[in-house]
Amino acid sequence: MKSALLAATIAIAAVAVASPANAKGCIKGAIVGGVAGHYAGHHGVLGAAAGCLYGRHHAKEQQRQQTQGQGTQQNKL
Repeated sequence: MKSALLAATIAIAAVAVASPANAKGCIKGAIVGGVAGHYAGHHGVLGAAAGCLYGRHHAKEQQRQQTQGQGTQQNKL
């Protein structure tokens, strides 16, 4: 159990160090995931890691939709 916790912590640290500019959505997702993981069997770190990844994915999807919407508006003008 401790080795899985250590691996998750290292993975989170590697993602945070490798891409600090891509942190949009990660903080909110990590907080929500950490709380949910804590209440779902004391797996707060794993929940925070999953929440961070989901938050980043969701932020990228919103950004992609926003840029696509701007592109179609410019084509109409």
